Amino acid sequence: LAAKLKDGRNKGAFDVHQNKIKVHGTNANTTHTINDDERTEFTRHINGVLAGDRHIGSRLPIPTNTMQLFDECRDGLILCKLINDAVPDTIDERVLNAGKKINSFQMVENNNIVINSAKAIGCSVVNIGSTDIIEGREHLILGLIWQIIKRGLLSKIDIKQHPELYRLLEDGETLDDLLKLPPDQILLRWFNYHLKAAGWERRVNNFSKDVADGENYTVLLNQLKPESCSRAPLQERDVLRRAEMILDNAEKINCRKYLTPTALVAGNPKLNLAFVAHLFNTHPGLEPLSEEEAPEIEEFDAEGEREARMFTLWLNSLNVEPGVYNLFEDLQDGLVLLQAFEKVAPGIVQWRAVSKKQPLSRFKQIENCNYVVSLGQQLHFSLVGIQGSDIVDGQRTLTLGLTWQLMRENVVHTLQSLNKNGRSISDQDLIRWANDTVQRGGKTSKMQSFKDPSLSTGIFFLDVLNGIKPGYVDYSLVTPGRTEEDAFNNAKLAISIARKLGATIFLVPEDIVEVRPKMNLTFIGSLMQVDKDINHA
Repeated sequence: LAAKLKDGRNKGAFDVHQNKIKVHGTNANTTHTINDDERTEFTRHINGVLAGDRHIGSRLPIPTNTMQLFDECRDGLILCKLINDAVPDTIDERVLNAGKKINSFQMVENNNIVINSAKAIGCSVVNIGSTDIIEGREHLILGLIWQIIKRGLLSKIDIKQHPELYRLLEDGETLDDLLKLPPDQILLRWFNYHLKAAGWERRVNNFSKDVADGENYTVLLNQLKPESCSRAPLQERDVLRRAEMILDNAEKINCRKYLTPTALVAGNPKLNLAFVAHLFNTHPGLEPLSEEEAPEIEEFDAEGEREARMFTLWLNSLNVEPGVYNLFEDLQDGLVLLQAFEKVAPGIVQWRAVSKKQPLSRFKQIENCNYVVSLGQQLHFSLVGIQGSDIVDGQRTLTLGLTWQLMRENVVHTLQSLNKNGRSISDQDLIRWANDTVQRGGKTSKMQSFKDPSLSTGIFFLDVLNGIKPGYVDYSLVTPGRTEEDAFNNAKLAISIARKLGATIFLVPEDIVEVRPKMNLTFIGSLMQVDKDINHA
């Protein structure tokens, strides 16, 4: 195995032992471990979902028994394609540098798109940059690949796509309670629902030790597809042989993916989670709801949901602990918001005044959130009528209002620190800068405010990008944006070009087309920052 693995750029830079590959780091004293089953299965996944791709199809399949995957990822193309497979329309592929031989500058641009797009779909990329990908840093690339695959698998575990998830409600539980669970917890609930329906005594609480002996998998597969998947593996005493029989059953229903017998027995949490998610996405085994049964799903608040999505991604990009999944739930004890305040205005939080020891009583949560409100007042936020208890109670409008002001402060604070005179930056300053930048590139579009209806075509943002780097926007790809589809494509193009230049932005094309002022402000703020980085403006 070691000899085969050493086909690749980093020859001799690793050791193989018990399904773990030790990779030597940037200096002689550091090593990182990667899991060989994960490397194999993720390579197989890439070969499957990207087969026939017009840019990289000729490079596939990548051998699953060597380290070639990491060499293939260096130019950023495979990772960009993988992101679009997981969350379609994230990247406008028209901006990618593709071709037989691309230079190192073009590689950096592609990998800027990878990093900034991965952030925008909720991946944590705190420890990885373009250079790490170009240098083929195995443990960082494998970690990023896993996050992208996981994002794609879990995105489908959603009540709007699967109303029949309503069947997983337990006694005394509301639909709202179920919707607050992260997708991996909903998967465990789904797994246990089928174990209970099968009359099986055991339950699973994790994707590691609770599935490692294979018994629960045997029952789950039999419950989902009894005609194809028997319970025969329960009679097999050798766990590795039993694992092979389970995966043979999975193959009969086209679900042998992500998991190997050794990974199953070892209780590999990533590969088990991927296997179960794929099983759910392929064979949910839940009776569709009749009209009478259909739950009252709260009227979808598009504006609030879109803002909550952006704020969640932004908070996670600050590397808060624990990560935020449900904005209104996860901010209730004040600790994530306090960490965000500290990142935005270092030194502002007096941590000795904060209650951290979990679980926090409601009284302690309110104390923390009152402190959050007082910090907001210190930064001159508009917080009329907001109390700590509103955050603890998950009041949507008030929580969104506070978080927005904190994010805006972050944008402004960053720009202020780049400003030679260090003075505060107002909305008008941002608008003036954007209009001046358009003129700098020889274009004539103009914005009056962040609510300006003309922004919906996406052209103004493309003109700003052209002003930052004249000639960077290929105007043959730009349409007048009169139809919704054309406007969407312009907006998608603008977002991808901005990320290619190194901008971190969390909005989606719909935000531009629907002229959402808060999103537009953050986009212009990010572009101003990129301009200062590139042109030292």
